[in-house]
Amino acid sequence: MSWFKRESGDYEPDPNPPVNGDAERRVRTEGLWIKCLGCRQALYKPDVAANLNVCPKCQHHFKISARQRIELLLEPGYEFVDGGLRSTDPLNFQDIKPYKARLRKAQEETGLDDAILNAVGQLGPHSVVLSAMEYSFIGGSMGAVVGETIARAADRAREGRKPLIVVAASGGARMMEGVVSLMQMAKISSALAQLDDARVPYICVLTDPTTGGVTASFAMLGDLNIAEPGALIGFAGPRVIEQTIRQKLPEGFQRSEFLLEKGFLDAVVHRREMKDYLARALDFMRPVA
Repeated sequence: MSWFKRESGDYEPDPNPPVNGDAERRVRTEGLWIKCLGCRQALYKPDVAANLNVCPKCQHHFKISARQRIELLLEPGYEFVDGGLRSTDPLNFQDIKPYKARLRKAQEETGLDDAILNAVGQLGPHSVVLSAMEYSFIGGSMGAVVGETIARAADRAREGRKPLIVVAASGGARMMEGVVSLMQMAKISSALAQLDDARVPYICVLTDPTTGGVTASFAMLGDLNIAEPGALIGFAGPRVIEQTIRQKLPEGFQRSEFLLEKGFLDAVVHRREMKDYLARALDFMRPVA
């Protein structure tokens, strides 16, 4: 079996050999593959990243961060604004762990102050204000900081007469802040009403998932409401609804395609087409002087 003979006797020993024969060996490809939640296929991570974090086989849209979302939509040279806001834990809330500890961990893991980023920049030829939610920060939940940040974005858009775009990705209101979080629904809606009175366009992009108090407020108030394919959008989750009404829900219930069919959305747009779609939409929605 000469074809099996090593040409050189030199080889690199395993730097971390197993302690004994039964020890689990380290897989050197660990972290290079992910499983698609749509087609259940194993995907090579760099291929998915090169495809805008969309499955190249079934087009399932993976979640992406707020920073990635801003990079995809705005031209280079955009500026982050309205930062530096942090929750004060008004209720001194604690369940399994203190709310302060949850905030600290989320801030360390994401590098953000809270579940939102505001930026101003160019989307194609249009100067816009963009708010992008960060789902990995306590489920993208909306507390006082998120509410204040989006309200500031609406005020900034109104004063500068620039279109406002909000990318929603949230599990809903942040109940660790109690009624303070629920008040953000009215606060943001009021700011958007002023934006509407000023006749400045507002577009909401709903991604997976957009639920709870976010859906019940600003996520459905856009002059144009669009979503990514397959996004879960609703108030209560499907499981809660089924348990409440004791009936099986239709196939694809609360997914973006279902909501488009029922008239809750204006369009479902693939991630690779989102920037061009928004630019074309803004061509028809220029702020009225």
